[in-house]
Amino acid sequence: MKSKNLSEKILRSVRSKGFKYIELDSVIEANHIVQRSGENFKKFIFSFIDHNGSELCLRPDLTIASCLRYLENNLKGKEKIFYSGEAYRKSPNRKDSIIRNQIGFEILGSKNEKKDDKEIINTAIKSLSNFSYSSGTLKIGNVEIFNLLIAKLDIPKRWKLRLVRHFWREKYFNDLLKRLETNSDVDPTIVEVDKRRYQQMLKEKQQRLIAGRTVGEILNRFNNKIKDPRRTSGGKKVSKIIKDFLKINCQVNLAAEKLNTFFKKNKINLSVEQNYFPISQNRLLKLKVEFSASFGRQLEYYTGMVFKIDIREKNKNINIVNGGRYDKLIFNLGSNKQVPAVGAALNLI
Repeated sequence: MKSKNLSEKILRSVRSKGFKYIELDSVIEANHIVQRSGENFKKFIFSFIDHNGSELCLRPDLTIASCLRYLENNLKGKEKIFYSGEAYRKSPNRKDSIIRNQIGFEILGSKNEKKDDKEIINTAIKSLSNFSYSSGTLKIGNVEIFNLLIAKLDIPKRWKLRLVRHFWREKYFNDLLKRLETNSDVDPTIVEVDKRRYQQMLKEKQQRLIAGRTVGEILNRFNNKIKDPRRTSGGKKVSKIIKDFLKINCQVNLAAEKLNTFFKKNKINLSVEQNYFPISQNRLLKLKVEFSASFGRQLEYYTGMVFKIDIREKNKNINIVNGGRYDKLIFNLGSNKQVPAVGAALNLI
């Protein structure tokens, strides 16, 4: 699937949907990545120090490079863009390639969320006409529904922030649920150490960054923790609600019904309409279409609709497209306001 001819066919297919081709920088400032994802993300990027002492890195993600372009060029309003190239990222699995060859397409700055979500998915599906595949699955999720559920649960605010913040880190998220079940918040000896460190940090510069957060943000979270103590019961019930929600998986035309039944059963004041989802058909061409409440945990920056397309080609299952909505990404990279954004990347394997 690496042929130049195939790539050109896909690019023509995307251009025919009204997207404008752009070039992206291959090297970006590493602090943009670290501030968004924390110091831990550094181990996945290829970075170096330039002659001015600034830390730069090869782009680990084409979407981030595209959003930086929008921000740094002070662009306004709607843009329908597409691009192609390689992203470079280390993987915990040594068998994975560090180079990802992709074609991406995005709609930035448009407030017509549902229309744009559907257009991105339809563009992805049209690009698949260039592949010879026998069958496939379009899986749709929505991070926003998860966040709305957490907001309605009877748990302290800091626990809500924790669960939302770490939704994409599946193993750590499951550890949090175990702590919630047992009402095990923090070790008292750790709290005493925190209090001493808190007094020291009060004397430091409030804007200094530590692991992607400012000193002021860390102190504010500690204050909230003291003012919002854990109750001694209810954790097991809330954990079960979250786990049951994440098990919801069905044909997409049943998604609203399944979710509303769940909300009603658990006395949660939420409801969704079927038109909330960008696709309502259970089959599109050779693709069966599913909804999964747990899907959307691959990247931290997704904020709403997420999707992926897997196809079967020559007796192999291939993840060919990944995409979704990331309305906070440009803001997190340094904008003074949120910019609506949705896009997808097609993997040329």
